Amino acid sequence: MDDKIFEHRRKSFIELDKIFFWTATINKWQRLLEEDNFKEIIINSLRYLTSLNKIDVFAFVIMPNHVHFLWKMKAMNGKEMPHVSFLKHTAHLFKKQLKSSDKLKSYAVDAPNKSYEFWQRDSLAIDIYAKDITYIKLDYIHYNPLQDHWKLASTPKDYFYSSASFYEGEANAFNFLKDICYEF
Repeated sequence: MDDKIFEHRRKSFIELDKIFFWTATINKWQRLLEEDNFKEIIINSLRYLTSLNKIDVFAFVIMPNHVHFLWKMKAMNGKEMPHVSFLKHTAHLFKKQLKSSDKLKSYAVDAPNKSYEFWQRDSLAIDIYAKDITYIKLDYIHYNPLQDHWKLASTPKDYFYSSASFYEGEANAFNFLKDICYEF
């Protein structure tokens, strides 16, 4: 595999009180999030930040090597933006989960401030400034697990680690979700 694919850096800047389509990718596109226990770390982190009233989560999908969210940063989490807290906290729990595993070494980095890096440093943030863009991104999030190279479900609502069933009017397994329709 060509390692240069991992060198591309996207720009990510998130403002408070604006809705963003946000993507974060596991370092070197490794499939850390294939196992449900790692997906649950993501869910619990979203639930926690929502309970503190730091974020609103409108849509999400957790894929094997990346996540997509439609969310809004509502308030700083101490001195940092909530998405930064999310990345730090989940990385800490990923490391804890992998502590006794050989998989941990695949996330090792030679950096002065850390020994491991789980998230690529190039999260993508796209400002959702219009209603039509919202629905395009909502469909993108919910249909991501159905893509030919993933084939994780046959319909969007069949993929559990997504907000698709919430928007299909099914039971809300994720009590932190808010309906994006009420934002515009």
